[in-house]
Parts: sequence; C-alpha cells; structure tokens
Amino acid sequence: MVKVSFNSAFSQKDVKKDVETLISEEDKDAEAALPVRGQSRAWCWCMCLGLGLMLSGMVVAGAYLYRYYILEEGQVFVCGVNYREEDLTMAQLEKVDVELPIPLRQLEERIRVLEREQVALIHVPVPDFEEGDPADIVHDFQRMLTAYLDLNLNRCYVIALNTSIVMPPRDFLELLVNVKSGTYLPQSYLVHEDMVVTERLEHVDQLGYFIHNLCRGKDTFKLQRRDRILGMQKREVLSCHKIRHFENKFVVETEICEM
Repeated sequence: MVKVSFNSAFSQKDVKKDVETLISEEDKDAEAALPVRGQSRAWCWCMCLGLGLMLSGMVVAGAYLYRYYILEEGQVFVCGVNYREEDLTMAQLEKVDVELPIPLRQLEERIRVLEREQVALIHVPVPDFEEGDPADIVHDFQRMLTAYLDLNLNRCYVIALNTSIVMPPRDFLELLVNVKSGTYLPQSYLVHEDMVVTERLEHVDQLGYFIHNLCRGKDTFKLQRRDRILGMQKREVLSCHKIRHFENKFVVETEICEM
C-alpha cells in the first residue's frame, strides 16, 4: 500500500501566494483609485471657482451698466426758471409784492451735466413765446467752446466759451440739485448777448466729440460777439434770431445775426 501525502509547506506557500496576489491586486486597485478621486475633486473645485468668477463678473458688469446707463439717465434735469424782461430799481423791488405786479416769464430746459467730461448738454424746447427758437446747446469746458444748434434753422453755431456767463459743470450741477430739492427757487433777470456770423466751419470733427456729434451733417458757422467787431452797427444786420437759455442763476438771450 502506497501512502500518498502532500507537503504542507508547499500547500501553505501556494495559499500564501494566492493571498498575497489578491491583496496586492486590491492594493493596486485602491492606489489606482486614489488619483482618480483626487482629480475629480480638483475638477469640482475648479468648476466651482470658475462659476464663482463668472457670477462675480456678471455682478460687476451689472453694476457698471446700472451706474453708467441708469444713473446717468437719472442725472437729466428738467428745470424751469422765472425771469423778468427788464431790471428794476431797488425802490421798485421793495414794492414788488404790494404795488408792482411784475409779469414773469418762465423758461424750461432739459439739462444733463457730465462732470467727468466737463460738459453741459442743454435742450431748449419750443418756447411759449415768440422771442426764441428751440435749440440744443453744448458747453465743453475741456475744449473751451460753446455750440448752438438752432432747431428751427437746423444750423450749428460755434463760439469760444464765455466763462463769465456759463457756470462750471460742478457748480451748475450743484445749482440744479438745489433747484430740484427746493432749497433754491430761481427768479431771475435777462442778460443779452449779441453774436454775428463770421465764417463757415468745414472741419467739425476737430471740435471734439460732443460738438461734432451735435453739428455733424449740418451747416456750421463761427460766431463772434458783436461788441468785439469794430465799426459794427446793428442796422447793418440783415437777419437775426434768438435763443433763450440758462446755465447760471439768470437767463441769457443769445441773438445770432447774419450779415
């Protein structure tokens, strides 16, 4: 009888190999899985960061649009000023309320002040009286120029800015805010200035963005104040038209004449 036996050492060794093989394969799978999970988490963080940056960009863009398109529109003032045609003496002023009912006229404008650009944009609608034309006006403090667009004639007129009449944008804006709040109620007088057309302007694009935008495609002429033209007499003027407006505490009547 032959006895068949198995070497226990070999059998244990084979089992041990199998176990080690299984363990090593599981460890390899686990080690292989860790980088994948790490990459997925990193990808999620990148996605969240990207979405956050996108949302913050949208918020900033929305705030920009709100500020420059909505708030700027809110800075358009519709204001009116009462004024009288002639100045009164001090004795007459003391009796205005009781004895001298002085007829007042009212002038309304739509005004937009761009303080950063140092520009005031004024629209004078069709007046309730015959002494004035509707007009659009630009006062450009950077170029030191004023442009009038007579809407009846569809003509532009350009002259050097008169700083003794036109308030700087910051001061003008403060005046408009006070008028709107009721802390200042304008009741003013009329100042006359006489202008004469001297020459035609061809290159309007050299007068700055705002005046170019106002006068583009229109006949544009240069103005000069009549009192600065030697020998100029009013009877020499062929035709004149007036624009009444205000950019100060008083109303200005700008008379533009063509010879």
